[in-house]
Amino acid sequence: MKTLNSKKFSRLIAFVGLSLTLIIPQLAYSQTIEEEPSALAMAGDLVIARPLLITATVAGALLYVVSLPLSLAGGNAAEAGDTLVVGPAKAAFMRCLGCTRSGYKKEIANLDE
Repeated sequence: MKTLNSKKFSRLIAFVGLSLTLIIPQLAYSQTIEEEPSALAMAGDLVIARPLLITATVAGALLYVVSLPLSLAGGNAAEAGDTLVVGPAKAAFMRCLGCTRSGYKKEIANLDE
């Protein structure tokens, strides 16, 4: 009798795990993120964040060039470039003023259109 209960319990755990695996990405996809930054956030981004991010991009590019021989020997030159150069560059140049997420802001059509 004990093996029957443990078998049912393991099936239940597998079912719940599979259900969560299938449901969680759908929940993340269904939530739209709309950023409408305030004037203060835009001003702070323009005066403080963007110059720091541009400086981080230039410094990351210099560090990438210096570390390139070691990165090539280790086989992770692409990851080093993404982390040191591409990440700060996306945050500096591919982000709306005052927004917190990198990437271009795209218009999304409403369902009632």
